[in-house]
This record gives sequence, C-alpha cells and structure tokens, in this order.
Amino acid sequence: MNQPRRIRIANGQGFWGDSVDAPVRLIEEGPLDYLTLDYLAEVTMSILQKQKRRDPARGYATDFVQLIDRVLPALRAKGVKVVANAGGVNPSACRQALIEVAKEHRARGLKIGTVTGDDILGRMEQLIDSGVRFENMDDGRPISEVLDRIVSANVYIDSFAIAEALVQGADIVISGRTTDPGLVLSPLIAEYGWKQDAWSLLAAGTVGGHVVECGAQCTGGNFSRWWEVAGWDNLGYPVLEFEENGEFVVTKHEGTGGLVSVDTVSEQLLYEMGNPKAYLTPDCVVDFTSIRLAGDGKDRVRVSGIRGSEATGTFKVSIAYLEGYKATGQLTVSGPDAVAKAKVCADALWGRLRRAGFTYDKTITELVGLDSCHGPIPGPPPKVHEVVLRVGVKDGDRAKVDRFGKELAPLVTSGPPGITGFAGGRPKATEVLGYWPTLIPKDRIVTRVEVEEVP
Repeated sequence: MNQPRRIRIANGQGFWGDSVDAPVRLIEEGPLDYLTLDYLAEVTMSILQKQKRRDPARGYATDFVQLIDRVLPALRAKGVKVVANAGGVNPSACRQALIEVAKEHRARGLKIGTVTGDDILGRMEQLIDSGVRFENMDDGRPISEVLDRIVSANVYIDSFAIAEALVQGADIVISGRTTDPGLVLSPLIAEYGWKQDAWSLLAAGTVGGHVVECGAQCTGGNFSRWWEVAGWDNLGYPVLEFEENGEFVVTKHEGTGGLVSVDTVSEQLLYEMGNPKAYLTPDCVVDFTSIRLAGDGKDRVRVSGIRGSEATGTFKVSIAYLEGYKATGQLTVSGPDAVAKAKVCADALWGRLRRAGFTYDKTITELVGLDSCHGPIPGPPPKVHEVVLRVGVKDGDRAKVDRFGKELAPLVTSGPPGITGFAGGRPKATEVLGYWPTLIPKDRIVTRVEVEEVP
C-alpha cells in the first residue's frame, strides 16, 4: 500500500531575535522540504518603516540575509525551500540583498520570489476618501484621531500569494505582513493544490502554522512542566509532517533536546487565542474545538479532525501611530534595609520632579525582584539585602520625559547609602507607539507576486 505523500515543514524563527543557530540546525540535522521563518511583530513594522525613511535600501530583516548567506549551499544541496516574512516594508530591497549573496555563492539559477501589497501607508488618505473607515476594532474610535501620527499600516494578506510564488518555482519567498500561520499554509496550498474554498484543509494548515509559529514553544520551550524537558542546550525546533488530507504530525529532529507531547502542543494551541470556535484568519475561520491530538510515538503528536468555515470579507490591518514618549531607568540599592532605602529613593525622585514643576501622564515605580511582575505583596517587606529600583514615565512632551532622565543619577550621592549601581546611563526619551487594529474590505487590496532568477 502506498504511503501518503508527506510534506515536511519546519519553523526556525519564532520572532526577530530568536536563536540564530536553530534554522541552521534544522537544515543540517534532518530531512526538510520547507523552512519557514517568522520575523515580524506589530511594533517591528513601524521600526522598519522608520529605517526605510532614513535609507530607501533598508526596511527589511537584515538577519535573514545573513542567515541565507550562512546556509545557502546546504539549502541548494538538500533542496530545501524557504518562506519568510523578512521583507518587512521593503521586500524588493531584501530580494536585491539576497541576489548579491547568491552571486557570491555562485548560486546561478536560484529563484527568489517577493510578495507585496500589504503595505498601505502611502494609500491611507486615498482609501479613506474611497470610504474605508478604519475604525478601531477595540473601541470604535475614528481613524481621524491618529491619522496625522501614523507611522506604519500593514494588511495581514492571505496565503495564496506566497503559494503562487512557490508555484512559479521560487526557491526563496519573501513577504511583508502575512499571518504567522500563513507561512506554513502557503507551501501546502502550492504542493497540494488546495483551493480557496477548501475551508477545512485551509484550517488544518492554519492550525499547523499556529502550532509552530513560536518556534521551540511547542517543543518544550516555555512549557509549564519545564522540569520534564531535557536537553535545553540542544533544544529541537518543530517539524510538521503534513499529509494531503490535512492530518499532520508535530515532531522534531531525532537526537535533539526538548519534548513534543500532547501537553506541549496543547499549550501552544492556546497561545493568543480569542474565540476558540472562530479563530479568524484571512484564509478561513478555524474551529479550534474540533482539533484532536494523539500520541504517535516518541516526540510525535498526530493532529486531526480540524474543521474550518468560510473566511470573512475583510483583512485585518495593523496600524502603529506615535503615542508620546517614555523613559525608564534603574538603580541598584544594597545593604541592610535595601527595600526601605529604595522606597526613599523613589519618593525623593518623584518629589524633586514635582518641586521642579514636572508631572507626567503615567509613572511607574517597581522593585525588581519583589513586585515588578505581580505587584506589591501584602505584609511586611521581606528581609533582602539588595533590590533594583526601576522607575519610568510616559508623556506627550519629549522635553519633560528627558528632564525625568536627569533626576536619577543625583540619588547616588543625594539619597540613602548603598546605591551601588546606576545602569545604562542617563535615561533618554524614546517614542511610544500605539496600536490601532482595524479592518479593510478584501477587494481594496491587490497583491503582487514577482519571481526573479539569479543570473
């Protein structure tokens, strides 16, 4: 009896800043068909947009280009294709950088695809004039409240454009703001020919992408029963073995550390979950309550039974806007009565600022190690001999925020004894970005697919 054709898809990047070695190991340590890499978060898009304004050749994830330079020979030798949202707000510049890398490796014939159309920053006023309201999904506010402060606006486009680039023969596909699960779904659409109304199949690909989108978070990382995980120094990143009927196995390469179990996969399934019966994506709506998990051997979990339904008529748009400025700083306070002395320092700092005529929209005072994560604990302060005092402000006036930064260092000599550390220098005002989630009708967005061959 013929075995069903399986597509092996691994994710080696859960966020920009994840392990630089994980993608390399995934390629080297076992068989793969596709390697996906997720670099983008909401705030990342605004940072990349600022980079592009300063330099038209920037605005993409430069770490991705460095990675391809490192692994390109192995990718070609093993026939592994790469799908990444590393294009940020400038996929064409990212492609050009990859072409230069490919030329250095004499990778003639390598095909690099780009998907664009998600970046609507330059179209905002035109779209508003045409009737798109861009109301805030959380509170219904009109976009006019922040229109003059918007720094980035990106649509979560569907997975079919990336799939088209793969169908056209691309070995590496670079996109901007797609959904995280879409990086996995796209190769499945390309390989199996899944149609746009195959809702349950698209839902299965989406669930697979959701399981691996955070990298090692489904193979033992961040697992609540962390003591059951072994091999932290060689933690395996996830590999999906997909079948055409939508069933798949979550696993990792043999001989790597970590743990794949029904529990590790279950915990990741709950990540960023809203309504479990209606998980909305641009490709379909997924019913997470339909998912069935079962052990399939050591470090193997089979996922089946997934149901999906018709996608909505809108795309989600992620907009970032300037919401003011912030600054934070910290002092290390040591010796007897460290907690009491840290509180005296905080009271002195805020009192001196008030005397100088400065108040702020928001302030924060934390004792790192005591209350910075969970808030103050009732009862007498514990007997500790060192504590980090962290203070911060947020305000719409940059000058006021910078003035706060000048009040911390004086406490070294004009506060209680035992201040042994002033970390990071004088705090400087930095921009605070607000998040504006909204929707746009799908017929207002046109994606463009380009595939270029390295000469």
